[in-house]
Amino acid sequence: MAREFTSVGVVGLGTMGAGIVEVFARNGIDVVAVEISDAALERGRATLKGSTDRAVAKGKLAEADRDALHARVDFQVGLDALRSVDLVIEAVPEHLDLKQRIFAELDRVCKPEAILATNTSSLSVTEISVATARPNQVIGIHFFNPAPVMKLVEVVRTVVTSADVVADVEALCARLGKVDVTISDRAGFIANALLFGYLNHAVGMFEAKYASREDIDAAMKLGCGLPMGPLALMDLIGLDTAYEILDTMYRRGGRDRRHAPAPLIKQMVTAGLLGRKSGRGFYTYERPGSPRVVPDEWTPAAAEPALADGARAITQVGAGHARSELASPAVVAKVGVAGSGTMATGIIEVFAKAGYEVISVTRGAEKSAKVCEAVKTSLNKGVVRGKLSEADRDAALGRITWSATLEHLADVDLVVEAVIEELSVKKALFASLDEICKPGVVLATTTSSLPVIDVAMATQRPADVIGLHFFNPAPVMPLVEVVRTIRTSAETTATARAVCASLGKTGVVCGDRSGFIVNALLFPYLNDAVKMLEASYSTADDIDHAMKLGCGYPMGPFELLDVVGLDVSLAIQRELYLELREPGFAPAPLLEHLVTAGYLGRKSGRGFRDHTNR
Repeated sequence: MAREFTSVGVVGLGTMGAGIVEVFARNGIDVVAVEISDAALERGRATLKGSTDRAVAKGKLAEADRDALHARVDFQVGLDALRSVDLVIEAVPEHLDLKQRIFAELDRVCKPEAILATNTSSLSVTEISVATARPNQVIGIHFFNPAPVMKLVEVVRTVVTSADVVADVEALCARLGKVDVTISDRAGFIANALLFGYLNHAVGMFEAKYASREDIDAAMKLGCGLPMGPLALMDLIGLDTAYEILDTMYRRGGRDRRHAPAPLIKQMVTAGLLGRKSGRGFYTYERPGSPRVVPDEWTPAAAEPALADGARAITQVGAGHARSELASPAVVAKVGVAGSGTMATGIIEVFAKAGYEVISVTRGAEKSAKVCEAVKTSLNKGVVRGKLSEADRDAALGRITWSATLEHLADVDLVVEAVIEELSVKKALFASLDEICKPGVVLATTTSSLPVIDVAMATQRPADVIGLHFFNPAPVMPLVEVVRTIRTSAETTATARAVCASLGKTGVVCGDRSGFIVNALLFPYLNDAVKMLEASYSTADDIDHAMKLGCGYPMGPFELLDVVGLDVSLAIQRELYLELREPGFAPAPLLEHLVTAGYLGRKSGRGFRDHTNR
């Protein structure tokens, strides 16, 4: 039988500590809330009151329950108040020496059978435990912020943590209504080990001026369905906290360069730009602690994406440097779409619904008929679902011309290529378009992985060539990556952005680098998850739980890998590794082995999970 915890202590009443106090008190457990001074204690009391008052205002907590919750909390200064509690959770700043001093004192103060827990998100639980004479009763209980809302708790056992202590804490998490994942003491545990490599990579992307902060954040929110963009999330976490976590993971985790904090993070911390809590980080906030972003010198002008008076285009002029030019977009009325696959079909529908005259070109009448039928089926579904009127459906179909001849693209204003992802095929197509299309036409490729410059140089007009990477399904997904090469003109970039805006899409501008924004940030994170599984650190289920419940991701990494396809994921990861030569980007051997075995995910019936009976 698991032990019954009737009273717990919480040391440190910052945002996280006050949240942990609330979690226990909400669940009927008496809490002794401890701080270092009366002033700090009052701040913690105010934090708890503010959180519970907001819950009452939102109808999520009754006033009587709030009052009962507060009655269970005993606010005290000093660790001596914890003599009789069954469990203590420490939630002080992430400094090992501070935590060790506190645990040494807790060991002296607390009763012999009390469990001592740390809420650390990155430090070694083992190193904390050896400051006591009871390391077998020390454990990590890592709540996520905000603790009253987030369902995940990482339970971190050391090599000497008693099995009974682990079982007791797991039972306690269930009593609190939390989902626990039990793991060993490793840098970053699950969630932070996967999250912070991705965040650090995003900072490096911004630091290199590869894309703007707004475009990086929009790309990951709209392209991956994440609740926040990486730079906004860094501001929420706090850049000082992020730096400490990354630095600890780098030192404890084998000195993987992907966890070495980007230099910009240290510079911003030194300058006092800590994120929301200081009022300025990657973004500027209304006041310290406010979530409201206000314009600053880096905020794009409201008129930039507009069609009428031009758009500001970023033109790459050298490694790490860019210039901003005001360029007017060309008028686009007629669009050609080359290709017959799912992506081409979706793009045809998107342009036709937006009022463009569209010429669909495929290789042969049979493929053209299939594309026509697919577009009609999709539009009919829109009518059935009430998202499209019959008149609008008929009007969209009336704007499409079906063809099997490239010469029919001679008078279009924009061509979007959506053929197979083979460079030789795309280069041959663009060479033909170069001969057929009139001067000034924007030639766009939807490639998700190939270098756009290679396609552009197959023509005599590389300034007119750009990437327009739509996401699948194109009629639904709101994001388009606008990929400019070193030869793309400012006018072409402006035109591409204006077209995206006219389609109701968000166009994010980036350079011509493997993976662009989304895949370059997403797939190394997925690869890290595979390496974690390969090392037997945790199970696929627990890793998926950790990222969905701890970080708010819509899908866990292994769910997503099975949906995308392991072969597709491996190909993208190989491209990233070949271009960037970053050792941490080398594909996980387990991923390669599964692809070799034919385990490709849902499409083959088996990937990281068996889908044959689902």
